[in-house]
Parts: sequence; structure tokens; C-alpha cells
Amino acid sequence: MEDCVFCKIAKQEIPKEFIYEDEEIMVFPDLVPLKPIHLLIIPKRHIPEFLAVDDIVLFSKLGQVIQNLIKRYELVNKGYKITTNGGGAQEINHLHIHLMGPIPLKHIT
Repeated sequence: MEDCVFCKIAKQEIPKEFIYEDEEIMVFPDLVPLKPIHLLIIPKRHIPEFLAVDDIVLFSKLGQVIQNLIKRYELVNKGYKITTNGGGAQEINHLHIHLMGPIPLKHIT
């Protein structure tokens, strides 16, 4: 998409340092982090939102990348959130998944 900032980053039209990158996925810190670790996990191919994901292999790969990031940033026992917005609630109409942590643990007693 011409106007999509994430597509421009994927095409290297906007410079960005990646925490992780392969042919299909890019990961970098959110510009306005809500937690000490706040990463965006983004498919390079323009996918407008979660409901538009039609490639099960890509979907699985996104999950694997997120799992690896949780381990890499040692969030396993520190709490983390994985979120995405859709249906018009997203600021950028390109699927992006937020990984945030640490999140204070809440124990139910």
C-alpha cells in the first residue's frame, strides 16, 4: 500500500533498525512504549487486520517469532501482554501485534 508506514518500512523507504527480520516478518520497538519492553511484530506483506490473515503458515510463523521474543526478553515469569487491534480500532491499517512486558503478576487467592 502506498500510504502505509509499515509497508514503507518493509520496503526500506523509511529507515528502521530491526530487533528481528526475515523475508516475511519484521520486529522493532514501538515509538511510544507503554512498558519497558514494547515491540511491534509485523508481517512485511500488507495485511489490513487480523481477520484478513489467510496464510496459516505466516500466522504460525508470527506465533513462533512472538514465543522466541518472550524467551529472549525473559518475560516468561515476569508477565507479558500480546495485543492487536482491528475492525477500525487500529491507528495503522496494517496488521501489527504488540508484545509488552513486564506486566505485574496478579495471583488469584
